[in-house]
Amino acid sequence: MQIQTATFELSAPDFEGCPESDLTEFAFIGRSNVGKSSLLNMLTRKKDLAVVSSKPGRTRLINFFLINRKWTLVDLPGYGYAKAAGHDRKKFQQIVTDYLLERPNLSCVFVLIDSRHSPQRIDLEFTGWLAESGVPFVLVFTKSDKSKPGAIQANIEQFKEQMVEFFEGEPRIFICSSKTESGRGDLLQFIDQALRAEG
Repeated sequence: MQIQTATFELSAPDFEGCPESDLTEFAFIGRSNVGKSSLLNMLTRKKDLAVVSSKPGRTRLINFFLINRKWTLVDLPGYGYAKAAGHDRKKFQQIVTDYLLERPNLSCVFVLIDSRHSPQRIDLEFTGWLAESGVPFVLVFTKSDKSKPGAIQANIEQFKEQMVEFFEGEPRIFICSSKTESGRGDLLQFIDQALRAEG
């Protein structure tokens, strides 16, 4: 797949504000500071599509981007931003929950995980909730340029071992780097195949 156009559509403050659309949507989510904005910019090759901030928790809305006028990339608020006020965290959680459970044209959720770290409880809990809720997802291990391949693979194996408690089989896994563009082709191929399967 070649991305020829990537344009911002709108930001929704809640589920009711999401646009009416029949286009297939692919949502991206992860812990704060996992490199989500950088990955979205790398994927579309538009450096300013998603705002990259030095402050975690920048994404507070559901952001919709129209890709090739054929499908939609959805940037969801990150989870686990400890400095957000309690009511803000609840609000973000509700926005994400409503979207993931109620959006009829959502095809797949790309859960971003920092490949430099051993399994984090919050990532495991979130993927466990997705599995329990029947929401289709894949795992994207980010920042692969910052660690040795052996260390990354060890972290991935640990993550898979701990997922056994709530997930049968193995989820689809991608390893990416926004800096080197490693994994970009694999992600786009997966999206392309999903679009073709949905006809």
